[in-house]
Amino acid sequence: MRWLRRIGADFRARQHIDAYALTVVVFAFALLSVFSDALEDDLRWAVLFSGLGLLLYRLTLPAESASPPADLLHDRSVYDTAPLSSLFAHARDVRVFAPSAVNLLSARTCELLRTTVLAREKGSVRIVVLDPAERAAVRLAARQLDDSVEFPVQRLPASLEGTLERLRLMGDWKVAGGFEYRLLAYSPGFSLVLVDPETPRGRIIVEIHGFHNPSTSSRMHLELTRGRDERWYAYWLEQFDHIWQAATPDVRRFSSSAEAPRPASGGAVEARD
Repeated sequence: MRWLRRIGADFRARQHIDAYALTVVVFAFALLSVFSDALEDDLRWAVLFSGLGLLLYRLTLPAESASPPADLLHDRSVYDTAPLSSLFAHARDVRVFAPSAVNLLSARTCELLRTTVLAREKGSVRIVVLDPAERAAVRLAARQLDDSVEFPVQRLPASLEGTLERLRLMGDWKVAGGFEYRLLAYSPGFSLVLVDPETPRGRIIVEIHGFHNPSTSSRMHLELTRGRDERWYAYWLEQFDHIWQAATPDVRRFSSSAEAPRPASGGAVEARD
């Protein structure tokens, strides 16, 4: 039921605890008053005035704004002052989906993941990118992500190949935590970064790719937290779960062709173009 979900969200966010506690006390005294006369009048009046006082206090609070909070909607420029990688410093569970993840998985960020999340015994990093073998999907994603940007600085196919080489190297790291990556057959039109999503302090960042952008950094971001955005937080958490289940392991990592790359096929050249 919706009201139970709302109460659960309030408890996880530690909001309105005083009101819920007093409500329980008032209802308990009400039930006792119906079935028993043992309660003293002074005690009944004390509970009544406590409830009245809390109600009057709630009336003095400013109304909640209907506009979204300032830390909900932004673009990549917000990470100029607070880099996204800084969220990984104390994280134990990081999950990422992006067509190429080239901007996120810089050498610096990968090193940070190695020394923080992956250095912890129960640390976990899971990453999903596009499958370069799905040439039609890569061409379509490149059309959206590259050709619709007014001032591009990189191309998806080449970025994806570079990311996969980095992921394969990371897959061979000897670390305390667990690292795994998979490949998805097509781009659903958004990117996801989840940091400790199963905990009360969890954070989910959704980047909407859109249809046309001046640059990649101008895409809209949603930054969701469990306590404030319970419904959509759960929705995007489930989206990643579905992506992970639909994605497949990188078979090239375990094949000899990964060690001795063959010349690009005509289809691969076409995808790059």
